[in-house]
Amino acid sequence: MSWGTELWDQFDNLEKHTQWGIDVLEKYIKFVKERTEIEISYAKQLRNLSKKYQPKKNSKEEEEYKYTSCKSFLATLNEMNDYAGQHEVISENMTFQITAELTRFVQELKQERKSHFHDGRKAQQYIETSWKQLEASKRRFERDCKEADRAQQYFEKMDADINVTKADVEKARQQAQIRHQMADDSKAEYSSILQKFNHEQREHYHTQIPNIFQKIQEMEERRIVRLGECMKTYAEVDRQVIPIIGKCLDGITKAAESIDQKKDSQLVIEAFKSGFEPPGDIDFEDFTQPMKRTVSESSLSNSRWDGKSEPRPGSKSKGKLWPFIKKNKPPPPPPASASPSAVPNGPQSPKQQKEPLSHRFNEFMTSKPKIHCFRSLKRGGGGPEDFSNLPPEQRRKKLQQKVDELNKDIQKEMDQRDALTKMKDVYIKNPQMGDAASVDHKLAELGQNMEKLRLEAQKFEGWLAEVEGRLPVRTEQTRRQSGMYDTQNTSAVNNCAQDRESSPDGSYTEEPSQESEMKVPVTEFDDEFDDEEPLPTIGTCKALYTFEGQNEGTISVTEGEMLYVIEEDKGDGWTRIRRNEEEEGYVPTSYVEVYLDKNAKGAMTYI
Repeated sequence: MSWGTELWDQFDNLEKHTQWGIDVLEKYIKFVKERTEIEISYAKQLRNLSKKYQPKKNSKEEEEYKYTSCKSFLATLNEMNDYAGQHEVISENMTFQITAELTRFVQELKQERKSHFHDGRKAQQYIETSWKQLEASKRRFERDCKEADRAQQYFEKMDADINVTKADVEKARQQAQIRHQMADDSKAEYSSILQKFNHEQREHYHTQIPNIFQKIQEMEERRIVRLGECMKTYAEVDRQVIPIIGKCLDGITKAAESIDQKKDSQLVIEAFKSGFEPPGDIDFEDFTQPMKRTVSESSLSNSRWDGKSEPRPGSKSKGKLWPFIKKNKPPPPPPASASPSAVPNGPQSPKQQKEPLSHRFNEFMTSKPKIHCFRSLKRGGGGPEDFSNLPPEQRRKKLQQKVDELNKDIQKEMDQRDALTKMKDVYIKNPQMGDAASVDHKLAELGQNMEKLRLEAQKFEGWLAEVEGRLPVRTEQTRRQSGMYDTQNTSAVNNCAQDRESSPDGSYTEEPSQESEMKVPVTEFDDEFDDEEPLPTIGTCKALYTFEGQNEGTISVTEGEMLYVIEEDKGDGWTRIRRNEEEEGYVPTSYVEVYLDKNAKGAMTYI
């Protein structure tokens, strides 16, 4: 089974196939490079995670690591650091043993392929030149034969005519002889060239081309073998670190087994034991006898009041006051930015500051509800092009889906353009196969289509970037699901996006900010409402994602947790919820699924 004998007439297809084989190698190199980058990134994240939870020196955390459970956790962190090192080893071995070696092999393969196909084209050009010489000799022999026949006929005609002089007859005879001699010479030349061409053709198709194709076949088989070896190396690199990773996991297991609950309990005793004896029984005091109160009774009654401060006139109950509310300081408004980190001076979780009644009343009078869905329903149809009638998270998904579809369409157009370009090159090299100019119109049309699709993709990418700027910081899981976009101008997008409302045609119109209208002067009057009753619940909600409420005014929730809604989203992307009487705060609206009670006061019915 040899390419030289089986594929002697498939020069162009072999050229394409070998180029495809090199492309496969380059694709595998790219795959291994991306794998090494993932390993490096994963190792870096593991090291940062281990470093983040390491105890700080000369701090209270360092004292806590005397407990066996904390020591076990510290051993786990150290093992995770070693675990990360093994992933770095995987990345290094794959880089040197696969990526570097395979890249060098591909360069050598390209040079060898270029040399073989150059020899093949040279052989084809030589045989084509020989064929042209043969055709020219054949045509010359045919022409000389025809002219010799015409000269012979002319001589015979002149010889038969009695009116023609002998000199004319002799001249015609000599001309016929010359033509016959030329025909004989052309015949001999044609026969010689034909024999030479047949020899060269046999040499070409039975020796030269098979040798060249055999070398190409060997080159291609070496490529296939090398790819298989790299795949084996890929698996071996992982397999080499498995024993060390197993030792790391064994170390974590051993650390977990070393936890001694009794010892930790004893350490707690040693840390907090006061050494005092428990109080004894209290003697019975008989008040039926007329006697003064004993000194011990007076001291006992005084000791009962020592722990309590006397209430001042007009002061508020400490249990009802939020610990961070100060006199003459306005309560912070609900978070107005897309990120919890952008909440200015907001209250701190787990307790949430209660807004003064005057501030809430003013906010209710000046706020305007945004009901994009009502307008889209009145217009009918499938909604605006930018999906502005959808919630932020749903809108982001729709825009991401649209961008992906447009990118696929652009790729299809590019593939068609490449195919037509190759077809045009073939037509230019072989005009008998088709007219190269007939492809230009289709190429121009494809170029226009690609430009339209690119503009459309840029438009949707701009909307997607705007939505990414509006959404709050998501967990790692949801961040991976979103598209990869630059967020350097997120703050500017947020400032513009907060004051926009959807117009009836689906576009945005700027409205002046109402934040200044909602500010009211804070006086002593506001302090009287600090003890108002907690806000009533208007429904319940379920957390769709885990949210870490690390900023002031927010509250942490876990996925699947059920909570109470006390204030719905006012258009800023945040919902106020309550876990219990002491814990309430704001969470992103896109992170929860709200179930409003239709009978509750202030609840809005969504159509």
